[in-house]
Amino acid sequence: MSFEAYEAVVDESGSEARGRERQALSVGIDRLERLQKGRASFEDQVQSLLYVRRLWTIFIEDLSHPENALPEKLRAEIISIGLWVVKEADRLREEKSNDVVQLIEINRLIRDAL
Repeated sequence: MSFEAYEAVVDESGSEARGRERQALSVGIDRLERLQKGRASFEDQVQSLLYVRRLWTIFIEDLSHPENALPEKLRAEIISIGLWVVKEADRLREEKSNDVVQLIEINRLIRDAL
């Protein structure tokens, strides 16, 4: 396999990973929007917030690995955002907050940046 062919496979797999991340964030955004519109049962609310929390926990774990190719400063900034998302999802689940708008907006910004 030539270097160019290998580079194309690596670029394609990175693109596929970004696509899966965008799709996972879109699912979370859809679930959060149902919460915002009051179209979710209590169980769906809990499951939606746990979904967002698990998703961001996965992102944080991935960003924490030294093998992650993103620049260290960018990784640290996204980890910081992720920690905020996890905290806000927990606050909503524990009914210490009822404002899901910022959580939706942050997830949209990150999804659209991918």
